[in-house]
Amino acid sequence: MILKTFGWSFVITAVGLALAVLYDGWTAFGIVAILSILEISLSFDNAVVNAGILKKMNVFWQKIFLTVGVLIAVFGMRLVFPVVIVAISAKIGPIDAVNLALNEKEHYKELVTDAHASIAAFGGMFLLMIFLDFVFEDRDIQWLRWIERPLAKLGKIDMLSVCVALIVLLISSMTFATHAHLHGGAHADKGQTVLISGIAGLITYMIVGGLSGYFEDRLEEDEERELEAEEEARKSGRGGASAVLLAGKAAFFMFLYLEVLDASFSFDGVIGAFAITNDIVLMALGLGIGAMYVRSLTVYLVRQGTLDDYVYLEHGAHYAIGALSVILLVTIRYEINEVITGLVGVVLIAWSFWSSVRRNRRLAAEGGEEAGSEKAEAVTGA
Repeated sequence: MILKTFGWSFVITAVGLALAVLYDGWTAFGIVAILSILEISLSFDNAVVNAGILKKMNVFWQKIFLTVGVLIAVFGMRLVFPVVIVAISAKIGPIDAVNLALNEKEHYKELVTDAHASIAAFGGMFLLMIFLDFVFEDRDIQWLRWIERPLAKLGKIDMLSVCVALIVLLISSMTFATHAHLHGGAHADKGQTVLISGIAGLITYMIVGGLSGYFEDRLEEDEERELEAEEEARKSGRGGASAVLLAGKAAFFMFLYLEVLDASFSFDGVIGAFAITNDIVLMALGLGIGAMYVRSLTVYLVRQGTLDDYVYLEHGAHYAIGALSVILLVTIRYEINEVITGLVGVVLIAWSFWSSVRRNRRLAAEGGEEAGSEKAEAVTGA
């Protein structure tokens, strides 16, 4: 099972590390290995959230996620995206941007760093909306009940998550604008850029999430009708019920939602990679290997049914998303070490995993006690 799921990840790792050695020797090998670990540690929560979505999709779209999705993730976000950002922010052509990335690495790094505020605002708002929509929803299973119960009650207010997100964005943009005004310099007009980028992230979430939700609801209605028909057929001896997984338009928009989600998660990895290297080739190799493992881990979680067995994992991942969104927005003004970003997500997921294990043990113990009492009653009755 491990080899089948992670086989391509192992192959890509071997090829990527070999290319790194050919490109710039063993130093490049070490840099690519470090970047791979960085990407995996920063994106583990991404895998858990992706698994919650991917398990609703049929096998065909799961394969699309692992093939086409990987190409988008590796070449789109880890290679093309930084170049596009430089081209837009520096107002130069894509060829000139590639030339900068390959031949003027320090200047290229400066341009990407200069665009960090807009990147962080976009990604931070997209991830914040995912977190808010999760915690404002009333759920049968709650992890941190003292937080989730009151938030679920507040979530009954229409559009509350959008209102909260916009308030956070206004505070972020005003804080950045005030800081830039006091210190002047090149960042004097970035407050407006942060506001526009954040609104763009919010709109992107609402469009992609709204479309995927719409088609998912349509599919669920069709599923209910199909299950009713199959139930009638089963009663009359003509057949049985079967599970229906997302396909067609519903699966396409869910796939699109997954890709935008992955893009938002990759922002911190791409920006953090510049603390290790300015070389776009090594960056693409290292982050690409990490992205492949995240994809494989997502499929592994789905096939193993891990989210069903450890019910708090999804909660922990969404709390990690909320933490990452706040960190991204804070980094608009303040610098935060990537180690802290990665550790926050790992700690929250590890905590939710341990909580799930304790819950499973408690339920098993309660089930054993009930079985024991029933057996004792049967003996007494006999």
